[in-house]
Amino acid sequence: MDRPIQRREAAALARLEDIAAKARGFVAQAKAQNTLRAYRADWRDFTEWCAAQSLDALPTRPETVALYLTHLVHAGRRAATLQRRLSAISQAHQAAGFETPTRDARVRAVWAGIRRSIGMAQEGKAPVRLADLRSMLAATPEGLLGLRDRALLLVGFAGAFRRSELVGLDVEDVEWRPEGMAVTIRRSKTDPEGHGRRVGIPLGRNGPATCPVRALRAWLDAAGIEGGPIFRRVNRHGQVLAKRLTSQSIALVVKRYAEAAGLDPARLAGHSLRAGLATEAAAQGASERSIMNQTGHRSVAMARRYIREGSLFLDNAAEKTGL
Repeated sequence: MDRPIQRREAAALARLEDIAAKARGFVAQAKAQNTLRAYRADWRDFTEWCAAQSLDALPTRPETVALYLTHLVHAGRRAATLQRRLSAISQAHQAAGFETPTRDARVRAVWAGIRRSIGMAQEGKAPVRLADLRSMLAATPEGLLGLRDRALLLVGFAGAFRRSELVGLDVEDVEWRPEGMAVTIRRSKTDPEGHGRRVGIPLGRNGPATCPVRALRAWLDAAGIEGGPIFRRVNRHGQVLAKRLTSQSIALVVKRYAEAAGLDPARLAGHSLRAGLATEAAAQGASERSIMNQTGHRSVAMARRYIREGSLFLDNAAEKTGL
């Protein structure tokens, strides 16, 4: 073969390999990083179990998946964990070009029986109600750390933000207005392509103590933050670092002030701020549409989990009986 032809073929192959590498990168970006981490852990558990039983993990047989599910039930795993493991097994097979065994009738029958047996109810974290939030704010200290955490708790609650949305905020995402502030969420769990959405956070009606807008302005001014990440680390010397807080940091902040306020920190987490806004707004008679506009929920069913809790005593049938 002529050398020029060989060079052209080699160049074409190199281009194809470069395109393939980029395609793999796009596939990796198709799911949120937290989802990918969960899938990796779930897949590792399945492959280790298969190795211990001398069974093939990839490709695997439907009978193996059914046995694995039964093993998880006997180990006391919750239905939500089993469902996630099934998703990981399915994703791994599809990514490798194999037919997913989770669609097999035998696996589906076993999974249906497990759901009926142990139930699908999830034990979510409790919402932070308004009275809880006030108690937590009262426990924040003086200084930069206290200013940051006050802003974090109030903005997280008022915006009904997910943890990743809250820590992902930059100064450039906030537009200050006479009514409050308009916050742009660049990317979220339900918006992986980054179309973005706007969330309005109004000025507090009861003074600066519970006003998220004033709290955020106070933190930014005191910390001298004019651009970049809003919520940053504060070291033990009271110095503001450039590093952005992590999603795990939000849960730690919520738990810290919950405990300081006399609440049970085990029942609360970072998601409790988001759930708290939806629950409290429902209790005050806010419409489903307005709550979903704030939370960014696309599923009415998911939003109603919080709305139902907040509406338990609104237009209550038992109350109407005159007991």
